[in-house]
Amino acid sequence: MASTDRQVYSGRYELRSKLARGGMADVFLSTDLLLDRPVALKVLFPEFASDPAFVQRFRREAQAAARLNHPNVVSVFDWGQEGTTYFIVMEYVEGSSLAEVLRSEGRVPADRAASIAADVADALAFAHRGGVVHRDVKPGNVMVGPSGHVKVADFGIARAVSTAENLTQVGTVMGTATYFSPEQARGEDVDPRSDVYSLGVVLYEMLTGSPPFTGDNPVAVAYKQVQERPVPPRERLAAIPVALEAIVLKALNKNPADRYQSAEDMRNDLLAFRAGRPVVAEPLLAFDAGLTTAVPAAAAATTALPMEPRTEAVRRVAPVPPPPDDRKGPGRGWLVLALLALLAAIVGGGYLLADSLGLIGGTDRVVVDDVIGATEEEATAQLEADGFEVAVERGANETVEEGRVFAQNPEPGLRFEEGGTITLSVSSGPAAISVPSVVGLPVDEAIETLFRAGLAGEEVSREESDTADAGTVISQSPGADASAERSDRVELVVSDGPAPRPVPLVVSQTEGEAFSDLREAGFTPRVLREPNSAAAGTVVDQTPEAGSSQPPDTTVTIVVSSGAPTTLPPDTTTTVPDTTTTTEDSSDTTGPDGPPTSDP
Repeated sequence: MASTDRQVYSGRYELRSKLARGGMADVFLSTDLLLDRPVALKVLFPEFASDPAFVQRFRREAQAAARLNHPNVVSVFDWGQEGTTYFIVMEYVEGSSLAEVLRSEGRVPADRAASIAADVADALAFAHRGGVVHRDVKPGNVMVGPSGHVKVADFGIARAVSTAENLTQVGTVMGTATYFSPEQARGEDVDPRSDVYSLGVVLYEMLTGSPPFTGDNPVAVAYKQVQERPVPPRERLAAIPVALEAIVLKALNKNPADRYQSAEDMRNDLLAFRAGRPVVAEPLLAFDAGLTTAVPAAAAATTALPMEPRTEAVRRVAPVPPPPDDRKGPGRGWLVLALLALLAAIVGGGYLLADSLGLIGGTDRVVVDDVIGATEEEATAQLEADGFEVAVERGANETVEEGRVFAQNPEPGLRFEEGGTITLSVSSGPAAISVPSVVGLPVDEAIETLFRAGLAGEEVSREESDTADAGTVISQSPGADASAERSDRVELVVSDGPAPRPVPLVVSQTEGEAFSDLREAGFTPRVLREPNSAAAGTVVDQTPEAGSSQPPDTTVTIVVSSGAPTTLPPDTTTTVPDTTTTTEDSSDTTGPDGPPTSDP
């Protein structure tokens, strides 16, 4: 690795600061010294860089991602090797990840959540058309820029669908358990519908504040992905629109055939919802009819292999078994599941299974009550009565009124040690929005920028401007960086272009004076020359006429005198009168030496 004051990769990419740490690589904010621009540098961990299989996957990631050129996809610029490790150079996106947004806001308002999900679906649909499945769609891989623009990052577990090699092999489950699909949990091949499921999980979390399935370890969550039904979003938050709940539940169908068959289909439904049109997704009743029966409690109390603390990916574990098949005879499927659960418990130490059965002594565990929506005082009193300590964090929330709980940790329904601390997230009301500057933008772009920031831009008037192009914003109210609440109106004054101006009088001026005056007034002079009694170089006429109002840059034609017209001098020579007479058919009758002759 090259080194100056800072580490430099390939003599070009200078590391500035660490941005993130993922399952297989660190990501650094860096500077491209050649193009003088910020980039994100993803550097493979040394233990993976020494593994040829991971190196091959890393290269394939770069090559696959570099082909994805889309407004909602983080661009990949370069990749290479530095010493014993490998790196990828990616577009640096300012802003926050959706995971950070959820941590700070708890939930996302329905319309904004649908907008973000539609943009993610657009990116996925583009990748799917190119034969690439993301396979790790999660809030941490969704970037939200300062203006609200969404980009999907890190196709780090993506693979080309057309590639013969299967990266999800028996015994290895790649991905993040909270967000991956049932088929990923079972270690099966995936197709674009797996990304649809993961996007459904992300949308569920945006709307409710938590994902549909949680657990003490990734395999426990994966087990729920396969076997358990999600709690309908409206049971967690009644304010969620019915149509949006239907979209979420369609995406979360266990059977891929029952989901949206493409990310494009899901995006179309999200756009229809935002436009107030009917959606394809059926409401909750239809979803209930096709649900897989939940796993009995005895089977659900499964533990799993311990995970490495650094990565969220599930590695080297047996795939989660599929739902029981009634055709194999009654009870056979449950027997298989019970045996697998017992095996997992033995391998992992059996702790969680024994604990759930009450076989391990120690501190009593109490089921955590659901206090979401209660006031801070009500929630605190309830949890303290249950034997818990309570800590309060305050945060902005657009959908929950000030003073009420919008999230809690641990989540409702989990068993938690008596005397443990429950952290409540209490709403401080809607977050103040910093109004973005849109002066100088075309009016349509300005309104879109304000919309993405959660504000309503409205053109209120047009004014003539000598400095702003027609159709661009020349002023806004409130101004840039002012504080506003979500959905507040921002008034826009839009340029109508430069005002017409009077054409100056240049007749009788010299050509040079006329040129100077016309240009100073914002017009383009054009010259015609013609003879005139006026002195040469004097303007004798102009079009358009002086005093008429004309748009700037109008061509003004001036007629310039080239001097008096040329005339021939009078003829002063004496001539002898010609006495010869002619007729139409006569011939010359003049004698050879004298005047004309006549007949006697």
